[in-house]
Amino acid sequence: MSIGNSPEDERPFEDPSEEAPFSIGRALRQARIAAGLTVDDVSTATRVRIAIVHAIEADDFTPCGGDVYARGHVRTLARAVHLDPAPLIDRYDATHGGRPAPTPAAPLFEAERIRPERRGPNWTAAMVAAIVAVVGFVGFTAFRGGDDGSKEQVAEGATPTTGKTASPTPKTHKPVDETPEPSDSAIAAAPQDKVTVQVVAADGRSWVSVKDHTGRLLFDDLLKKGASRTFQDSQKINLILGDAGAVDLYVNGKKLNDDFQPGAVERLTYTKGDPQVG
Repeated sequence: MSIGNSPEDERPFEDPSEEAPFSIGRALRQARIAAGLTVDDVSTATRVRIAIVHAIEADDFTPCGGDVYARGHVRTLARAVHLDPAPLIDRYDATHGGRPAPTPAAPLFEAERIRPERRGPNWTAAMVAAIVAVVGFVGFTAFRGGDDGSKEQVAEGATPTTGKTASPTPKTHKPVDETPEPSDSAIAAAPQDKVTVQVVAADGRSWVSVKDHTGRLLFDDLLKKGASRTFQDSQKINLILGDAGAVDLYVNGKKLNDDFQPGAVERLTYTKGDPQVG
């Protein structure tokens, strides 16, 4: 098992003067460095292209493709570096013309009243009603005819034959095949020929990226507090934890007693011979 490289060597924080204007890109960049994340880490976690991340940190929103996409990218990047996105969105609206004004609802309703839609007769409903009436008349006639015949037999003294009541056929219920989600006991009994890793966001939320031994991406998303995910592979599991201090790891049924710090980015690999950290 191995831990990957540390975040990129960033320049030290600059202490901006009180007169310097508020910069969205500077705020995102400083928060990313404080979280110990590289641009590649943020791009992998948010799926925002590296070139766009660099451009936004330089306050260049042209590559975003419009105000709607720019606001979405700013909001996504802010959450990835543990920053409140609301002030950044307000700053973007103040410097780029604000949000588009909504279309008033009253003129639309008035237009509908002026030009109402004309509907033709509903022939389908009329045909269905006619069919129902015919079927009801035929059924009523058949019922009355059967009732008169039975009365004539009783008047003539005919003894009605009572048929043998058939016993109902018992119904067999096919068992439902339900596959329960893996529990702690199931993880503890994980097969020896595979590596099983459970990630639990016990103390907070964290970005988690998981790949198998072939490099195929199994999971890449924000794991909310209290949530857990379990992964298996025949050889090894590769992890990237955006906030390793908020996560508990269970490898092959055993909990790891790690000393990850809050906000630390960890790259980990586990095999069938683990658990062991390092």
